[in-house]
Amino acid sequence: MGQENGYGDLEKQMLVLHDHEEKHFMSSEIVRDVILGVSDGLTVPFALAAGLSGADVSSSIILIAGIAEVAAGAISMGLGGYLAAKSEEDHYKKELKREQDEIIAVPDIEAAEVAEILSQYGVEAHEYGPVVNALRRNPQAWLDFMMKFELGLDKPDPMRALQSAMTIAFSYVCGGLVPLLPYMFIPIATKAVLASVVVTIVALLIFGFAKGHFTGTQPFKSAFQTALIGAIASAAAYSIAKLFQSYH
Repeated sequence: MGQENGYGDLEKQMLVLHDHEEKHFMSSEIVRDVILGVSDGLTVPFALAAGLSGADVSSSIILIAGIAEVAAGAISMGLGGYLAAKSEEDHYKKELKREQDEIIAVPDIEAAEVAEILSQYGVEAHEYGPVVNALRRNPQAWLDFMMKFELGLDKPDPMRALQSAMTIAFSYVCGGLVPLLPYMFIPIATKAVLASVVVTIVALLIFGFAKGHFTGTQPFKSAFQTALIGAIASAAAYSIAKLFQSYH
């Protein structure tokens, strides 16, 4: 009878789990790459264009320099993302091999570590004993448990490095073209820079709001901070260019 009740409770729990939908945003790595690419793409070319405008050069020169910077920046940022993801993958493989060797060489110590991890979650000795024994009978599950709960490492996607590089580079290009758009249509740089400031600040506000929404922070605060950083960067570049111009 007790066993039947146990099965009934399990079935109820499975039905509840099936009906329950948790609203979590799972693609955190992609979001991070997009944020990194777009934020730098909006800010760096914006500051460059503003700085060159302060040096009183034509819109065509600013546009050429800006496009060159966007291309170089996208390659550099994409390569950085690729190398970072590959480093994470290499680190995971190294720790996986070390943990695998320890499970074979010192299984009792590893089992004690499992018990210690479970006890940190409030699981009593008589409760985690069967769990430890079950893991010892399944070496792969044991290894996965140690990687996740002892080392805090999740198995990386084998396509993660390439995906990160492409996402960051594409996001950088998309962000970098925004402050350059006015220079494509307005030949006078002093007028184009004003339009660039308006367009880019609006883009930074929208991007900051979206970033805050997807990352779970305050959207309006995120929008203000993002726009403020871009404004400070461009103002600094413009002021430095004007300062150097006054000495030549």
